[in-house]
Amino acid sequence: MADSRDKLTRTKGFQWDKGNLDKNWRKHRVSRFECEQVFFNQPLLVACDEQHSRDEDRFFALGRTDVGRELFVVFSIRDDFIRIISARAMSQKERKAYVDAKEETSEI
Repeated sequence: MADSRDKLTRTKGFQWDKGNLDKNWRKHRVSRFECEQVFFNQPLLVACDEQHSRDEDRFFALGRTDVGRELFVVFSIRDDFIRIISARAMSQKERKAYVDAKEETSEI
């Protein structure tokens, strides 16, 4: 996780592939603006997605939008830019992990 956090803190912004620009909206009703908001709100849980990392490092994030929508976002970092691959609402299992993380950070 430290490596993914380090890579994330060095990013310069977002870079959208034409194919992914509207895909998340069509499939899951998640706008690109919501995807980006997740990275600016706390808590943000980030981990390496080793199972799907073949050609490049992939990561996933659990986070929330400015209006509190909880999202699962898959992304890569290319040329110091975050490239969103997919985004959707969190599953029940993901939401539990996110809630547990929120409780841990609020105790500190």
